[in-house]
Amino acid sequence: MEGAIEAANRRVLEAFDVPGGEPAGGEVLTVAEMADVVSGPDGLAEMRAAAEELVARGWLRRAPEADAYARTEDGRLAVAGALDVTLYTRPGCHLCDEAKAQIAPLLARAGGRLREVNIDADPELRERYNLDVPVIWLGARKVAKHRVELEQFRRQLENARRSATK
Repeated sequence: MEGAIEAANRRVLEAFDVPGGEPAGGEVLTVAEMADVVSGPDGLAEMRAAAEELVARGWLRRAPEADAYARTEDGRLAVAGALDVTLYTRPGCHLCDEAKAQIAPLLARAGGRLREVNIDADPELRERYNLDVPVIWLGARKVAKHRVELEQFRRQLENARRSATK
C-alpha cells in the first residue's frame, strides 16, 4: 500500500510539469486538473488524498482557489531528475555568477539542465538561503553552498549521469 501512495504522490507532483519536463513555475492546479493529467476523472478521491498528504509533507500548499494546490520548491526538488541542477541565487551575487560560470560547461558535457531560482522572489526561500547563496542542488540533494569545489561537483555529476542511464 505504501508503494501505491508514493506512486500517487509522485504523479501529483509531476502533474505540475509541462510536457518536455520544464518546470511549470508555481502553477496552481485543482484536484480535477491533477486527476485529468495523472489518472483520469475517476481519480479525484485518490488525487485529493495524495494532495493532502503532500501538503502535510510541505511539498504542496493549498491555493486560494477552491480545491486547488500549488507545488512548493521542496515538492519540485522531490521529483527532480538526477541531472537537474538547481542554483539558488539572487541578483547581483558575484559568487552566484561565478558558480554558474564554473558549472555550466560541466552541465553541457553531462547533458544536465540548470534551473536558476531567485531566492528574493520567494519569502520562504529567502529565509532559508539568505546568507548561503549560491546554493546548488543536484537532483534532490544539496551539493554545494557559497563556493563550488569544481572537481567534487564534476564527480557528483558523473555519478548522477551514470545512475540516470542505468
